[in-house]
Amino acid sequence: MDEDSKAVLVRISGRVQGVSFRVWTRARARELGLAGWVRNEGDGSVSALIAGPETAVSAMLKEFWKGPPGASVVAVEAQTASLAKAPSGFQITV
Repeated sequence: MDEDSKAVLVRISGRVQGVSFRVWTRARARELGLAGWVRNEGDGSVSALIAGPETAVSAMLKEFWKGPPGASVVAVEAQTASLAKAPSGFQITV
């Protein structure tokens, strides 16, 4: 990744499990050319690591507020993460 790349660890809360949020996230992230992962958390939230060009990361953070049909997002919390922790490609993890 080049120097305008960044990585962000995101926690999305609301009705985000049982609505294909992870599959939707992977598809949108791949469309935007992002690397990272997404997973369900035990508290009902979804966590994601997204990495790539700053403009694509910003676009994905806005997309998280929309989510897939059936989702009802109440919070999107993001914090800077290490680019070194981003895998190549984008995957759903457990």
